[in-house]
Amino acid sequence: MTVAVLFLAALFFAPLAGSIPAFATAPALVFVACLMMSTIKDVDFTDPTEYAPAIVTIAAMPLTFSIAHGIAFGFIAYTGIKLLSGRFGEIKPAVAILAVLFVLKFGYL
Repeated sequence: MTVAVLFLAALFFAPLAGSIPAFATAPALVFVACLMMSTIKDVDFTDPTEYAPAIVTIAAMPLTFSIAHGIAFGFIAYTGIKLLSGRFGEIKPAVAILAVLFVLKFGYL
């Protein structure tokens, strides 16, 4: 219910947000990028099956101009690398399902 009410309220503020020029939002996007990069210290850099998908995700975001596509490529890379390395047990079912759905999404665009 809370989300529904907030989405309804957002309908009234959408024109106001649309009136802000793109160059005014750039500093906020740079700040968000800095916040996202601060979590890189939590990645296990001793295990290539853990850090390679993180690098794919980080590289895909600016190259595709989409945070969502970058995360999708990260899910696909994580699942693929774990499968190729023979570490099937480390893949959680939800991650595998998302990876398959993203592959289907990108395959049928």
